[in-house]
Amino acid sequence: MRRYKDIPLWKDVSPKQWTDWHWQVRNRITDVETLAQVVNLSDAEQKEISNSMKYLRMAITPYYASLMDPNDPDCPIRKQAIPSSNELHVTKDEMTDTVYETVDSPHEGLTHRYPDRVLLLLTDQCSMYCRHCCRRRIVGQTDHARSWEEIKAGIDYVRDTPQVRDVLLSGGDPLLVSDQFLEKVIREIRKIKHVQIVRIGTRTPVVLPYRITPQLVKMLRKYHPIWLNTHFNHPNEITTESKRAVEMLVDGGIPVGNQQVLLKGVNDCPTITKKLCQDLTWIRCRPYYIYQCDIAKGLEHFRTSLGKGIEIIEALRGHTSGFAVPQFVIDAPTGGGKIPVGPNYLISMSDKRWILRNYEGGVFQFPEVAGDRESKCPPSCKMCKTYDNIESNEGVAAVLSGKKMCLLPEGTMREARRKEIKKERKHAPGCDPF
Repeated sequence: MRRYKDIPLWKDVSPKQWTDWHWQVRNRITDVETLAQVVNLSDAEQKEISNSMKYLRMAITPYYASLMDPNDPDCPIRKQAIPSSNELHVTKDEMTDTVYETVDSPHEGLTHRYPDRVLLLLTDQCSMYCRHCCRRRIVGQTDHARSWEEIKAGIDYVRDTPQVRDVLLSGGDPLLVSDQFLEKVIREIRKIKHVQIVRIGTRTPVVLPYRITPQLVKMLRKYHPIWLNTHFNHPNEITTESKRAVEMLVDGGIPVGNQQVLLKGVNDCPTITKKLCQDLTWIRCRPYYIYQCDIAKGLEHFRTSLGKGIEIIEALRGHTSGFAVPQFVIDAPTGGGKIPVGPNYLISMSDKRWILRNYEGGVFQFPEVAGDRESKCPPSCKMCKTYDNIESNEGVAAVLSGKKMCLLPEGTMREARRKEIKKERKHAPGCDPF
């Protein structure tokens, strides 16, 4: 990392200005001419960047730009921040809204996909527009917060939907709004009795660590439990400043997790990811997810094989602390949600024992319980009657609990035939086989 004073563009900037997050946002690098004063660019690269910016604007905080290697086009910091002509290549499989956030949106800026949680978008502004952004269809369009009327409509939906217990604030980056606006949103959500958790998804600890201020943490402390997830992708992003930001949050009682995206040429290496995860635990940021890069338009050059993600988990599980091993997931296209994938440690099973293998390749047997294997609730337990467990009424959980006999896919020829048969038949009351 260079000292910012060694970069001519910022040689006259005072430490007070440099550490002011408002100054950082006002002075983001948004054009090729300014960028060329920070990193060395050929004429071809400058033209390439200008063309790519037509599809997703460029904005890089001075802080994050100071982490770049000025002479290395393969610098992992540069690859995440500087546009590339690769973004202009769109394949037939790529989508605009990969996970159907708009399809699952009962209100503008709110997505309700999982039974008990919702996503609420506060702004389309980020301090930096990451080149691997999967929400590139909307980010940076206005560079402003949503109107209070739009956000309030989302909060009203949460108030009217009692199964929602977890609200995730995102964007853009929700920490790009003012402390006062953010507090207004959280205060209104906290008035809803059935909401237990408020989460914040932000990359500011990584790309704009000065946003994490004592004033922000003091405000957030009033509304516990608050959880925060951030987005480190490479060990080079863990600096004195980002460490301070994470530790300030944790010391304020706010658990911090990390959601890494697997990016070709940036972190698709077991050694790099292992160091990242270990360094994250050192600064008290829990590795939470590794995402397979989404199939958003223009991201093919960032995507690795799924096998690479599984290889990375193999290199972590058993080879480092368990809490330093994130879960590798695919956020399934068309709104299927996050699906965990990883190495298979179950080799075989019988009615008497399981055959398992460990990280070394050792094979072990684990005996099944003898006798009656059915788990039964104690007669005195009233939990299922008093706690409305909505999630067990849906999906595979409903089949396992016996509440459903099966799950049938939609759109099959058999389903269409059944609908026709049902329409034609007349059944006596209570005798409908469908």
